[in-house]
Amino acid sequence: MGEFRTRDRQAITSCRTAGYDPCDHFAGIRKKVDLGSGAKREIVDIALSRYACYLIAQNGDPSKDQIAFAQTYFAVQTRKQEIIEKAAYGG
Repeated sequence: MGEFRTRDRQAITSCRTAGYDPCDHFAGIRKKVDLGSGAKREIVDIALSRYACYLIAQNGDPSKDQIAFAQTYFAVQTRKQEIIEKAAYGG
């Protein structure tokens, strides 16, 4: 958990440095989760925007499957958008 928090802080710093309000991209939420006994417990979590997910992926360890997948996903989506814009604007 501590490792995620470090990445999260790095992503929040990147967001702020880029001129965006981190509160718009990293929203603290509370939600109920099921326990094995059938009971529910409220936990604190963070809802991430797409931009926040991108920042976390960029600050993550690419040797981890989920981070590598996210980095690849964002790279592919960026390339697709570049191709679309090139076709639309005749570049």
